[in-house]
Amino acid sequence: MNKKLLFIIPVLLVLCALLIFLGLRQQAVPAGGPDTHENQNDDVPAPITATLAVCGDMMSHSPQTNDAYNAATNTYSYQPCFQYVKPWIESADYAVVNLETTLNGPPYSGYPQFCAPDALAKDAKAIGFDLVSTANNHSMDKGFDGIVRTLDTLDKAGLAHVGSYRTQEEFDKNNGVVVADVGGISVAFLSYTYGTNGIPIQEARNFSLNCFNTDYMSTCTNLNQEKLKKELEHAKSLKPDLIAVMIHWGIEYQTSQNDYQTKVADFLIANGADVILGSHSHVPQPMETRNVTLEDGSVRSGFVSYSLGNFVSNQSPATVSVNYTDTTAVLNLELTKDFSSGETTITNVSYVPLLVLNRGPGVQDQYLILDVNDAMADYNAGERSLVSDAVYGQLQYALEGCHNILGKDFDSAGAPPSSAA
Repeated sequence: MNKKLLFIIPVLLVLCALLIFLGLRQQAVPAGGPDTHENQNDDVPAPITATLAVCGDMMSHSPQTNDAYNAATNTYSYQPCFQYVKPWIESADYAVVNLETTLNGPPYSGYPQFCAPDALAKDAKAIGFDLVSTANNHSMDKGFDGIVRTLDTLDKAGLAHVGSYRTQEEFDKNNGVVVADVGGISVAFLSYTYGTNGIPIQEARNFSLNCFNTDYMSTCTNLNQEKLKKELEHAKSLKPDLIAVMIHWGIEYQTSQNDYQTKVADFLIANGADVILGSHSHVPQPMETRNVTLEDGSVRSGFVSYSLGNFVSNQSPATVSVNYTDTTAVLNLELTKDFSSGETTITNVSYVPLLVLNRGPGVQDQYLILDVNDAMADYNAGERSLVSDAVYGQLQYALEGCHNILGKDFDSAGAPPSSAA
C-alpha cells in the first residue's frame, strides 16, 4: 500500500472521531453556553435577613408624666426612662409599639382617660421606634379631636402610625394598611382594637378607628369578618413579603390567651396574616406558631404573640396587686427573604426580658425600663449603684415570669447590641 495512504488514513480517523465528539458535546451544552446554569444561580441575590423589634403597651400614668417633667425648663422628657432599653430598639431594622394614650395637648391626664405630653412621641422616635399602633381601647379617650391631634403629633415626630385616621380619604388611600421597609423586606401592617371603653364612634366617622368587633360597645364577641377580610385582601394585593396585624384583645391581667383570641388569630391567619402582634392584657401572654387548615385542605401558618405586657406603665404588684404588670420584653423577630424560593419567613424568635422599675416618689428618674439580664449581670459583678438587693429580687421575679410565660428558650440572655450609628 502507498506509504502516503498509510499516513493519511489514521489522521482521517482521528479527525472523524474528534468531529463526532465535538458534535455530541455541542448537543449536550445548552444554547446559552457551558456556564449558563452557574450564571443563573449567580443572578439570584443571596437571602437577606432583618430584625423586627416589637414592644407592648406604651402608656403614661400621671406619676410617670410628673416624673418626665423638668420644672427648670418647663419641658418633658422620657429619655431617662428609656435609656437602658434604647440599644435594643435602635439596633433593630424596624421597631413597633402600641401607643396606649392620646397626645391631645395639656392638660395631661392618666387613667381612666389618658393624655400624655408630645415628648412621649418625640422620645419614642429618638430611641428608634418607627411605627406605633393607635387602635386600642383608649384611642377615643379624648374623642375624635384627640385622634386627630395624636396623629398630627406623631407625624411631627416622624413616627408612622396605623389603626386610626383623620379623614375617610386618609383611610381609603390604602384601606388602613401601612407598608414598611423592614431592612429590605416589605411588611404590610394593619391594626385593630376590640373596643373603646364604651365611648361611641360617630357613625359619620366610622373611618376614624379600626374595631374588629361589630359589637364593640357591648360584649365585644362578634367578629367583623367582612371588614377584616376586605382589608387583608387589600394588603395581599399590595404584594408585601409579609402581613402583620397589630391587635388589641384579650382579658386584662390574664397571663394566657383565651378562646376568642385563638379564634380571631386563626381567622386572621386563614385570610392572609403571617404575624399577629397582640396587646392589652398589661401582663405578658404566650407566643406560638399556629397552623390553620383552609377549606381546600391546605395549611397556613402564622406566628402569634398574644401580649408583651406594659412597655411603659405605672402598674406593678404594688400599685394594682397583679403580678407581672411591671414585667415585659422586647420581642425580636428575625425575618429572612429567600429570593430563590420567593418566600419570606420568620427564621428566629427571641426576646429581651424587661422590668419597668418604679423607684418610688421623690427619686430623680423614678421610672426606668431595665434590661433584666444586663442589670442582674451588673449586680453579680458588684455594681450596686442602681440594683439593690430588693431590686435584684424584682429582676429575678421578672425573669421567672418571662421564662414561664414566654418560654425560657427564647430568652436572648445576651448583652445589648452596639448602638446603631
